[in-house]
Amino acid sequence: MMNLYQAFATDLNHLLNGARAVRITVPEYMPLSVEEIGVSQDGHRLVSLCHYGEQNGDLMRDPDIVFLFHNVPDGAAAEPVSFRNDYLGIVQDVYRYDEAGRRTHVLPTLKQDLTEFSESWFANLKDQGFFAPTAVREILSL
Repeated sequence: MMNLYQAFATDLNHLLNGARAVRITVPEYMPLSVEEIGVSQDGHRLVSLCHYGEQNGDLMRDPDIVFLFHNVPDGAAAEPVSFRNDYLGIVQDVYRYDEAGRRTHVLPTLKQDLTEFSESWFANLKDQGFFAPTAVREILSL
């Protein structure tokens, strides 16, 4: 699984390309937002990968997966740690933390599901052209 997490980190860093937040647009698909959203309670970099739709003037995440970055001996690894879909009212987190910011619980089935979903999603994003030079990249924050 670590090789897969390293591939996720490579893909996310490729999409960000040095920016903190970008919106990538490909005709016929919902725009893709990639954004550094801070750090986890235990100090790891967090990056959100999200399609936003709109409902009654509100932005709706469909879906939003947050990846937690780890440093590994040969680079970075990005583990999917949360899933959100506003249309379905779903918010799921792989880890629980105590008041001191220490991990106290892990949901292994959710961790596996998010890893499999992310693997499929990245493959779809590549097929849809979000990694292609023709995709329109709008830098929202450096």
